[in-house]
Amino acid sequence: MREVFQQELREVQDRLVEISTLVAASIENATRAFNESDVSLAESVIADDDRIDEAVLALDELAINILARQQPVARDLRIVVSALRISASLERMGDMSEHIAQLARYRFPDKVVPKSLRSTFEKLGALDVAIAHKLVELLTTQDVRLAEEIRNDDDKIDALHLSVFDKVLGETWKGAAVDTVDATLASRYHERFADHAVSIAKKVQYLATGDWVAAELQQ
Repeated sequence: MREVFQQELREVQDRLVEISTLVAASIENATRAFNESDVSLAESVIADDDRIDEAVLALDELAINILARQQPVARDLRIVVSALRISASLERMGDMSEHIAQLARYRFPDKVVPKSLRSTFEKLGALDVAIAHKLVELLTTQDVRLAEEIRNDDDKIDALHLSVFDKVLGETWKGAAVDTVDATLASRYHERFADHAVSIAKKVQYLATGDWVAAELQQ
């Protein structure tokens, strides 16, 4: 029975990696659709979000079954409970990708943001994609150094997010009302995507070290 239990725990961790891989592909395609005004790619991101949702639901059901049947304790319990919380964050990251793709679809054939902000959003997208791939590696290896890299990338995204607000609220901003709304929404979606990744990184760090206080302090 113990061997079966350990196999189930490995399956939980493997499924987290699979879901994070789907999320990484989603944000990569969403940011490309956003920056290039690729409506076909945007629609594929929107359609593929169901795959992420279904994978999250299946993982949650597995984790709940393990809790009910195995009644894990200590680190095993932390793994299962953390998996439930991580899967919820991954699902929200998929939603952020979908929202970014929806903006691209709604504004097609035009680009979502004015030319003056496009380089900023290219940087935001590139950082989100980098974070997503680091998250896949973090969930695979539990190398806590990657958690620190994710937090550092999130700081860069926060700075870019603030620069978008400075731009659209500045006296020189010439965008229409719809441009202001789209830019602030898109910036928020990019920023929230990274925030969920940081939340996951903290939980993985806690699993690796058993020290939640340390994980919080390094936030």
